[in-house]
Amino acid sequence: MAPAILDTIENAFEPSEFPKSEVASAVIHRSLKSAPLQVIRAEGTKVTFSNGQTINDTTCGAAVACLGYHNERVKKAMIAQIEKFSYCNSMFFGTEIGEQLAEALVEGTRGEMAKALVMCSGSEAMDAAMKMARQYFMETIPKQPRRTKFIARHGSYHGTTWGALSVGGHVARRELFEPMLLQNCAKVSACNEYRGRLEGQSQEEYVARLAKELDDKFRELGAEEVIAFVAEPVVGAALGAVPAVPGYFKAMREVCDKYGALLILDEVMSGMGRCGSLHAWEQEGIVPDIQTIAKGLGGGFAPIAAILINHRIADVLSQGSGAFSHGHTYQGHPVSCAAALEVQKIIAEDKLVDNVREVGAYFGELLHAYLDDHPHIGNVRGKGFFWGVEFVKDKITKTPFPKSLAVANTIFDVGMGPEYGISLYPGQGSVDGVVGDHVLIAPAYGTTREEIKVIAELTRDVIFKALSEFS
Repeated sequence: MAPAILDTIENAFEPSEFPKSEVASAVIHRSLKSAPLQVIRAEGTKVTFSNGQTINDTTCGAAVACLGYHNERVKKAMIAQIEKFSYCNSMFFGTEIGEQLAEALVEGTRGEMAKALVMCSGSEAMDAAMKMARQYFMETIPKQPRRTKFIARHGSYHGTTWGALSVGGHVARRELFEPMLLQNCAKVSACNEYRGRLEGQSQEEYVARLAKELDDKFRELGAEEVIAFVAEPVVGAALGAVPAVPGYFKAMREVCDKYGALLILDEVMSGMGRCGSLHAWEQEGIVPDIQTIAKGLGGGFAPIAAILINHRIADVLSQGSGAFSHGHTYQGHPVSCAAALEVQKIIAEDKLVDNVREVGAYFGELLHAYLDDHPHIGNVRGKGFFWGVEFVKDKITKTPFPKSLAVANTIFDVGMGPEYGISLYPGQGSVDGVVGDHVLIAPAYGTTREEIKVIAELTRDVIFKALSEFS
């Protein structure tokens, strides 16, 4: 195997470096060279490891544990469901808890979406969304069997299953499997204002340029052969919390509508309250045809994800075959549904999305004030409780650090040290999929203004300390 591919494998999943344990492990961990420290306890936002170290999990794991850890209400809801039954064969039967969750999810869109399908992971959800989109065009009148292609974006991440990896644009995670991936997934530029908007170009001109690029890609592929355009409203792990500029998604929606294609929005990481609205698309003035959700749906208390489909899709399937040609053994798992339903009730009752929006704006102000002037910080971006910081060797030219320096992983390591004890989620490849370092900060939804100020100060101190090694 070529050394470049081996390097890719080692660095494909951020973070590539963790505090290590010397104990041999039978688990296929992210790294097989040494086992990571084990988590032995977690309470609130505090996570304790097997070496006695405790950190404040300021990223909710991978933007998952939105309520923090060990919630009594969620635990009781899961136990109550287990006492009734823990599994249901969804091929033949349904459950009350599944109906309740789906109804709550549809109501959370104010009726814009029509139905939900619950499964176990974001990657599964993206594969299901792609299949649902294809089936829609096979049930329209007349059928449109020539529609077999997808358009997505460079610098995107949609999951690691075959379809999700194929439609995604995460270079490191694709590289080893590139020759085997689906060949019907084309890419256009990401909406990354820091890297993509030209000097002197207005936001409106930038949006127009990206809309033309998408329109050109439709015509290049054959507009009548494209199923859907796929995008993250706020790009998460691949680019580091990059939001779209105002008007971008309206323009993309118009191009899709022009050619009769669908719009699929991946909100696995950015949705379910993370960006200051329950659904990130609510801030864009558009409604997707199909949406994926996961992390903030169940808060990490049980494996769960879902797709939501709008009335356009639901009506065609209902009037056609009446069935989605897809399924998983554990879809609609009752215990996962119970956990997610209770998480969503807590988020609504405690007005946590409002807190994310309001305190998140304050968090952004602090991060900009603390970080913008540093010579090696190129860009601070995000919204709600989903923020990213991109690092550069040269602030004027936006030249990234060499990959070999592992700047983002160094920042992660410094943050994990006993002096700071916080988690800053590292990533590489934010420039071209290979070079470009960034970190994510994604606090729990109930974080207060006082707590967010401490997180912002620690983030500043960790980053300044780590970057001093590269000055």
